[in-house]
Amino acid sequence: MASGIRDRVAIIGMGCSRFGERWDSGPEDLMLEAFDEAIADAGIDKSDIEAAWLGVFFQEQSTGKSGLPLSQALKLRNVPVTRVENLCATGTEALRGAAYAVAAGACDIALAMGVEKLKDTGFGGLPERSKGAMEDLWLPNSTAPGSFAQLASAYAATHGRDMKVLKRAMAHISVKSHRNALDNPKAHLRREITEEQVLDAPMVAYPLGVLDCCGVSDGAACAIVTTPEIARRLGRKDIVAIKALQLSPSYGYELSNDGWDGSHTMTTRVAAERAYREAGIDDPANEIDLLEVHDCFSITELVLMEDLGVSEAGRAVDDVLDGRYDRDGSLPCQVDGGLKCFGHPIGASGLRMAYEIYLQLLGRAGNRQLEAPSVGLAQNLGGIPSRNVASVAIYGLADVSR
Repeated sequence: MASGIRDRVAIIGMGCSRFGERWDSGPEDLMLEAFDEAIADAGIDKSDIEAAWLGVFFQEQSTGKSGLPLSQALKLRNVPVTRVENLCATGTEALRGAAYAVAAGACDIALAMGVEKLKDTGFGGLPERSKGAMEDLWLPNSTAPGSFAQLASAYAATHGRDMKVLKRAMAHISVKSHRNALDNPKAHLRREITEEQVLDAPMVAYPLGVLDCCGVSDGAACAIVTTPEIARRLGRKDIVAIKALQLSPSYGYELSNDGWDGSHTMTTRVAAERAYREAGIDDPANEIDLLEVHDCFSITELVLMEDLGVSEAGRAVDDVLDGRYDRDGSLPCQVDGGLKCFGHPIGASGLRMAYEIYLQLLGRAGNRQLEAPSVGLAQNLGGIPSRNVASVAIYGLADVSR
């Protein structure tokens, strides 16, 4: 019977470019920036890499459809490269491919890269792209802000929460992320904001204002993975291992069945349950030390606290306002600034989340370092609440007894 990949894959190197409006850099430059940090961190030679996965979403506007941009930019000599895409979970999907290859024994050392170059496409937000039958038939004229605004309204109605209080909690989330980003030189937006500025910001789709929304940026992030045994042979003492890596896509239930009330993300709940089982976690609220979640909008972060089981149903509003998810709270969330302050270069975001947890677990996060964390969770949500793919990854210090 399958037992998952818990403690079978170690991360020995990670790198992350500076996120932002990188007008002077192409996707190749961003990949190199992330890779140079990762390979130096891993302490291996480039020739040791046996396989690679490249995550890119907007291929026409960014790098192209194949894996060749990665092998050419990094000069990986005839190393097999697989290009993957899975909506906003694309970066995590690249890591999943590399991790599964190592866990299966197909290779000893593998690379995962996520990148997106979006700012010079000419679009204010995400670029236009070809839509398939699903969007045309099921979701005509839908927008991301409109869809997540519906999530907020459904959440308030389902749990009987006053919209003014909900908006205040959402504002707290944005303020928290901006405050955290002040200590992160790789974040795109590094300016403190106030709750009043969030609440008074121009409306995008009620109740979401401009400062409830994450932006678009350019960026890349990279991971090098191997087995814990090889990591130890390389001299690693503290080894960051993948405890769980689960993916759950929608299968049509949310759009075609009245059993879903629109107030949560079903896929995150499924992925989280599977990840906790794989990682051996019984009480996530007390066994996880930090969170990185897909805060494309402030309401998303709030709802995800319940979907991940770290807040009780209908109580995330209170937990947020009580400071539970602040940097000095009992379960810090978005210590690096999150999507809100990094922006969302889609292919890179999942690996950027892993990068922050990796640094925190190794005690290398500088001024934003938490006190001795040992387990971190990263969650991606690709798409909209009614049709999406969710990933939940759990990282922790390796259990050498396994």
